[in-house]
Amino acid sequence: MSADAAMTSGAGISGTSVVRLARGVRLHEDPVRGQAVLLAPERAMALDDIAVAIVEALDGQRSLDRIVDNFAQKFDASAAEIAADVRAFVEELANRRLLEIVA
Repeated sequence: MSADAAMTSGAGISGTSVVRLARGVRLHEDPVRGQAVLLAPERAMALDDIAVAIVEALDGQRSLDRIVDNFAQKFDASAAEIAADVRAFVEELANRRLLEIVA
């Protein structure tokens, strides 16, 4: 499967995947709503605090497994629960073409 196909479907994403926001997508603080949003050409996605933490961690250098491990230590929570939440959110971003798979 090509990276483009994986990016659009979320099917190629695993714990070893390294992802980052796609070109043209950026995290922005909306002062009117007092909320963080992901801005992409012709669309926006409102984010809660957990989603912001995940987006900020998607630096294109760390694998999803490493991000999950960092969150598990930081929040003293189960890595399995965090992994399920991170994966679901990342797959949603990929389905919306807001991510690019680096490795």
